[in-house]
Amino acid sequence: MKKPTSVNTLEALGRVRLSESFFMRDFLYSEISQIEGIANIPDDPDLAIFVGKQLCENVLEPIQAALGRLSIRSAYRSCAVNAKGAENKNQYNCSKNEANYAGHIWDKKDADGCMGATACIIVNSFIPYYERTSKWTALAWWIHDHIPSYSAMQFFPKFAAFNISWHEQPKKQIHSYIEPRGCLTRPDMSNFDGSHAKEYQQFLNELKR
Repeated sequence: MKKPTSVNTLEALGRVRLSESFFMRDFLYSEISQIEGIANIPDDPDLAIFVGKQLCENVLEPIQAALGRLSIRSAYRSCAVNAKGAENKNQYNCSKNEANYAGHIWDKKDADGCMGATACIIVNSFIPYYERTSKWTALAWWIHDHIPSYSAMQFFPKFAAFNISWHEQPKKQIHSYIEPRGCLTRPDMSNFDGSHAKEYQQFLNELKR
């Protein structure tokens, strides 16, 4: 597919079904794009579609099937949109383009030549538990134990929204801007392996009520 240059061709891209529940259009909205007047359209739609399917089928769909509806906070960024976000980092909190290749910039491979895709999502059913307990780690550990295809997660304070990614060479790391801040786990840490069910059992019990 060529880069869309008309309403009709952009509609065609948006109608591409990435998985049972998600279409490409779900991932194209960007506040930076809207405010700054920069089109958020992939230069390489075929690559964006391919990695988007991996993210949706292997990561997002299993989470939604188990925990209920997901809301997409932000996802795909064109190079131009991300560059504007990086230029105004204090306002938009975007990393430089090179750091976001195979991340929020789905249609560029990273420095190692690998593909990847990132979306910032909210698990709606988790909001009441999080707002009462502040235990974002419950959701992080549940995903770590149940979604083996995730590459990395990064949590934010509002609604426990978090970046989650699929990548050809998964990092298997969890970071947070919520207390406890920093790295929750990665492969070289002692808490990486085994079951972490005690960390999220209360959330699951409340979810069943």
